[in-house]
Amino acid sequence: MQPKIAIIGSGAVGAYYGGMLAHSGADVHFLMRADLAAVRERGMTIRTRGETVHLAAVKACATTAEIGPCDLVIIALKATANHALDGLIPPLLHERTALLTLQNGLGNEEYLAARWGAERVMGALCFVCLNRTEPGVVEHFDHGTISVGEFIGGPQARTRQIAEALGAAGIEAQVVENLVTERWRKLLWNIPFNGLAIAAGGATVADVLASEGLRGSARALISEVLDAARRLGHEIEDAFADFQIERSYSMGPYKPSSLIDWELHRPVEVEAIWGEPLRQGVAVGAQMPRLELLYRLLQRLVLH
Repeated sequence: MQPKIAIIGSGAVGAYYGGMLAHSGADVHFLMRADLAAVRERGMTIRTRGETVHLAAVKACATTAEIGPCDLVIIALKATANHALDGLIPPLLHERTALLTLQNGLGNEEYLAARWGAERVMGALCFVCLNRTEPGVVEHFDHGTISVGEFIGGPQARTRQIAEALGAAGIEAQVVENLVTERWRKLLWNIPFNGLAIAAGGATVADVLASEGLRGSARALISEVLDAARRLGHEIEDAFADFQIERSYSMGPYKPSSLIDWELHRPVEVEAIWGEPLRQGVAVGAQMPRLELLYRLLQRLVLH
């Protein structure tokens, strides 16, 4: 039987990956609030690299009780909204339901595992440039890879099946052996580019790369995060740090998601992306003065 999939958090990330899965024929149900009426009336549109994918009939629901038990729940809410999951997840569960979080930063798998069991929990890292431009419309600007792993232990059959389903939907997907290592790899981009975008008062990726000072700050932050990751047992090669800079040039004037949240006065994932990595790094002896300064600045900017 075809697996039943729920998307919790149908913003840019959830709508893109869920929409591409639905376009490929998967049985995808979207929990929607703000976009619900628009999507029920007009469907969902994904503009991706010169191509337009339109889903005329979308299984858009107002509650998770309306969706019912699923085989896979994909969580794309911001980490700042994790408390809402306590009420959203239970109606979606059956005995073997898997929970796959696409959220940024550290601590999200632990949150899910503490409530619904570590054996259910998986995580994925999305390296993609997306913006939700209007209700039911997502613009895909660049990249799009996704790395899927298990919270406990190595890959399982379900890990490979999910990656294969994403691949069949036209998404570059891979299975990873160590999910936490991959989370630190993504932090090498998220910490500098999302953080400096806000701290510099609205800098795009292109702005950060074009400014000698901001680009130097990004490299220095990457070096601190790389040292912390290694001290925590995550072997990440030096070349990957340079790769995170070089792969960003093709993004152009892209606004990272945290910058958009800040500009729209929405919650920013300060603790998951900057606070928790700082605490974990300092606990194992890493010197992270630039990250600490950025974290303190973001706390103040987000709260005031």
